Amino acid sequence: MTVILALDTSTPACSVALNIDGVVLEDFRIAPRLHNDLILPMVDQILSQAGLTLSNLDAIAFGRGPGSFTGLRISAGVVQGLAYGADLPVIPVSTLAALSLEGFQKTGKNDWLAALDARMGEIYLGGYHVNKVNGLYEIASLLDERVIKPSVLVPFTHCFEGVGSGWCYEEELTSFLPKPPEYVLTDLAPRAACVAELALLHFIKGETVASYEAMPTYLRDEITWEKQAPRIGKR
Repeated sequence: MTVILALDTSTPACSVALNIDGVVLEDFRIAPRLHNDLILPMVDQILSQAGLTLSNLDAIAFGRGPGSFTGLRISAGVVQGLAYGADLPVIPVSTLAALSLEGFQKTGKNDWLAALDARMGEIYLGGYHVNKVNGLYEIASLLDERVIKPSVLVPFTHCFEGVGSGWCYEEELTSFLPKPPEYVLTDLAPRAACVAELALLHFIKGETVASYEAMPTYLRDEITWEKQAPRIGKR
């Protein structure tokens, strides 16, 4: 039995989940500015619900970003502490990939342009191909993650569906696509259940890090993407 605990506090949503051999339990709440107060009690509650303790886990996963700076620091700090104390590996999972998985689960569509509102007229953006093979969710990057102003995007040659709060710029994003998306799911937020489901394949492949390497991905601090054209990759 493989058991993975997952956390996500990258947006106003706060969520924890357990993936127990593909069966997922989740506690998901919209709780702006309450993540720090809620996250550990939510972890304790979901472990108790499943009759498990930290010693029963195989790994801990978290939404590593992009997203809210404060939220990402909270989840990374909690995961570092829990993983170090229980001597567990950590699985960082992209919040944009988690959004894309949720879009796939709701519609069956494979290709997603995931976007989160980054404020200051910018969005966090990434493109993904999602599939389910032999009961496991697989995800491939089609467009590198970046923080960018929607107005400076260049036309895409690939068709995508849209998901995430960054699609508040729907008119601008749609203008760069070959055709309008069939689905634009602006009300979805990254959630721990999707983080947990993506983490399972990473765990099977041995794609984990030590507790001290569980670092957030901010994007805005790392590189300025505004001068670079999006890259569509092969899957």
